[in-house]
Amino acid sequence: MRLWSLLLLLVCLPTLILSEDYSDVTVIVRGSKTIAATSDEFICATLDWWPPEKCNYDQCPWGKASILNMLLAHYASESEAPYKIKCAVITFGLNALRGRKQIRKGVWGGAWNSSNAQEFMEYTVSMNYPIDSWEFGNELSGSGIGASVGAEQYGKDLVELQKIVDQLYENSSKPLVLAPGGFYDKQWFAKLLDVSGPNVVRGMTHHIYNLGAGNDPHVANRILDPQHLSRVSDTFRDLQLTVQRHGPWSAPWVGEAGGAYNSGSRTVSNTFLDSFWYLDQLGQSAKYDTKVYCRQTLIGGNYGLLDTDTYVPNPDYYRQGGIALLLINLSQNMGSMVTVRNDLNVGLAQGQGITRDSSFVHGLKRTVSWVGSKASDGLEKREEYHLTAQDGNRFARTMLLNGVPLELTEDGDIPPMYPVQVSASSPIYVAPLSIAFVVFPDFEADAC
Repeated sequence: MRLWSLLLLLVCLPTLILSEDYSDVTVIVRGSKTIAATSDEFICATLDWWPPEKCNYDQCPWGKASILNMLLAHYASESEAPYKIKCAVITFGLNALRGRKQIRKGVWGGAWNSSNAQEFMEYTVSMNYPIDSWEFGNELSGSGIGASVGAEQYGKDLVELQKIVDQLYENSSKPLVLAPGGFYDKQWFAKLLDVSGPNVVRGMTHHIYNLGAGNDPHVANRILDPQHLSRVSDTFRDLQLTVQRHGPWSAPWVGEAGGAYNSGSRTVSNTFLDSFWYLDQLGQSAKYDTKVYCRQTLIGGNYGLLDTDTYVPNPDYYRQGGIALLLINLSQNMGSMVTVRNDLNVGLAQGQGITRDSSFVHGLKRTVSWVGSKASDGLEKREEYHLTAQDGNRFARTMLLNGVPLELTEDGDIPPMYPVQVSASSPIYVAPLSIAFVVFPDFEADAC
């Protein structure tokens, strides 16, 4: 599996506040050091089971977006389904409560009954359906959501699941086993890895909904608060350490993240504003060695990347691959002029020019992913993709790329996404409430 490198980013103290409208800042990219890596399949999206009758807060936003009724509804015939399925890398969730009994309210015990799961897995093998991974359970970790299972029994059941996988698949096509698909609990996750043992759980999947309930009136304000967005980094860091200490054969995965829980926010989750939460969290998760990040959902609920009724992409569907630098300006009235420097070419005494309390750090979120391997000079160009809301409305359903609306073509295809070519040595202007993807094709980076 090919890996992309994530480079450490240092932030220099803003050298000068030029006016009330924008600040002048410098970013130092430590191209000499790799801090983490993601997989080829880093970006992932879920399909859920909810029926049209699934409602939250007097709203029923799922329609026919369930995996049970969505697939065939949009295929010309059932015979096309296998072809369509082969176009994606599939992870499938298994019922981890089957066979257990409720011990007391919210707590279930007893061994897992694997017969139903094994029959289904045998069916996929017989149909030659490619399954990349099987995820065991949904939100049963720790105190659980509605139900929980102890980590020791869960670990024993995972050993049973791995035996089934070993029996059904040849080594060349053996799917990964993922677990637990729930909210992070340090002791529970550590115990699970200890009990299941080496080379069983290859992806530790956890869920994140750090914006509150879908009907919470403060969802938008939380997205615009850099300090609130950054708090989730504690979870990413703690899970990374848990895996390193208790299961180095495994890796952190985000199995489900939708921002606001209970189907998302009807006024925020399908708008331009949601992009700030989503892209920022992608960057934070990658920094802490997350291999795969699954967005809730591809379609369904208010947080779907696609509109439930029209299948038209919502604003945060769009992002640019192969990005070198991601800058997110959460300030509503101040832009930033950003100068990018390489630590291979800039001498910095340890700690010099770095601050955690500057207005830049609090107003401009940033992350770095893969860059090239050659040194840049004054003749080199960079590619800029600036994302803004239509008419300056942060709740807009249409996003602008370099001032042009991102809309489907007449044939229903994703529109081409053309960058602006700029001299690599010139400052980058990041407008208020905007997102900038900046690609440096010829950036020198020994870490890559």
